[in-house]
Amino acid sequence: MSQELLDNRGKGLASWSMPPVHPEGRKFAVIAAGITLIFALMAWETLAWPMAGITLWILAFFRDPVRVTPLDERFVVAPADGLVTLIQEVMPPAELADVDGLGHEPVFRVSIFMSVFDVHINRAPIGGTIRRIVYISGKFLNADLDKASDENERQHIMVERSDGLRIGFTQIAGLVARRIVPFIKEGDFVAVGQRVGLIRFGSRVDVYLPHGTAPAVVKGQRIVAGETVLAIVGDAPVREGISH
Repeated sequence: MSQELLDNRGKGLASWSMPPVHPEGRKFAVIAAGITLIFALMAWETLAWPMAGITLWILAFFRDPVRVTPLDERFVVAPADGLVTLIQEVMPPAELADVDGLGHEPVFRVSIFMSVFDVHINRAPIGGTIRRIVYISGKFLNADLDKASDENERQHIMVERSDGLRIGFTQIAGLVARRIVPFIKEGDFVAVGQRVGLIRFGSRVDVYLPHGTAPAVVKGQRIVAGETVLAIVGDAPVREGISH
């Protein structure tokens, strides 16, 4: 019998492997490892062991696992790993709300909270052209609070598909997160699920769905960037879930 093909590259057996570390995090890991080595050489074990733990945590924080994105033009996929903490019908933020943006009608906003243990690479919810990137300086409140969407340091991004569908999402800094790192610029074309940036050390991403589209996730659900279907375009019924 021929060997079964299981991986998404069309060859070999499926197996677990250590996720690679994103280049953005390697410098921090090298610095932490260097400090650990110095402490170890000076026989400061009470400092060396905790520092070794911090080094491992940094490597884990900046992990960049491979994701398999569902390919269906109806799907809006999650741009971030984490916990769905808020689902609200709101007006789009002023930076995205105009005739060339998300419009002036209420839309559903899905807020995804990323703890310091989640993967922090953010991904494009749809494929298309990056039409707008707006960075706003602000406070560093707890990203789990509703008012963080309006008061915290944040970066709005709008993607437009070739058929005119537009999705807006916002990277929001938090208590610990102090840096939003973009991988894209206005005018770039991105594929659905493509890496678009990260937020260092825990925060939140808000997604503004198209008018007439309701979330396909529920509050309290854990979701995976680039894989979880956040919404189905034009599907309006709001989902309900059962806690287990």
